[in-house]
Amino acid sequence: KQWYQRRVAITAGITNNLSDQSSMQMAEVKLGKRSKKRRELTNEQKEELREAFDLFDSDKDGVIDYHELKVAMKALGFDVKKAEVLKLLKDYDRDGSGNMYWDDFYDILKDKMLERNPEDEVQKAFTLFDDDGTGSINLRNLRRVARELGENMSDEELRAMIDEFDTSGTGEIDLNRFMSIMLGDS
Repeated sequence: KQWYQRRVAITAGITNNLSDQSSMQMAEVKLGKRSKKRRELTNEQKEELREAFDLFDSDKDGVIDYHELKVAMKALGFDVKKAEVLKLLKDYDRDGSGNMYWDDFYDILKDKMLERNPEDEVQKAFTLFDDDGTGSINLRNLRRVARELGENMSDEELRAMIDEFDTSGTGEIDLNRFMSIMLGDS
């Protein structure tokens, strides 16, 4: 199960803490309120942000410009428009250079990551697996994703993964079951 969840997390650009984070958010929604406790990113999410900043700070000057910021945000899974990126730069430009420092990048992306709806993220991941639009993940879909991720797995191993979670006996995993697996409801 962990391998399966991790591969989906990598594919969708979400992190391993999806189950914990989503459970907390869903509990808050069910209670009809938002927790007043300040949620924080996991260490893995913090590292992901640092790696993205460092990767896209192509000239290694400790700041990122408009193009670097836009590409970094897209790489982290955020669909941002030019106007939004320009506004962020304007709002956080400390010295009029048109650049953004690490601390500001972290603060902005931390908030964006914490605002993500885990169910939407899992839906996106499912769509990446279900490239043929059948509404389920079959052996062919799983084989393709494993190959794209550089995982050398046999059909038997992949079939075993499907069989472990296929409660309907169809040899496939539908969206509802996928949601249950990824959000820790199984």
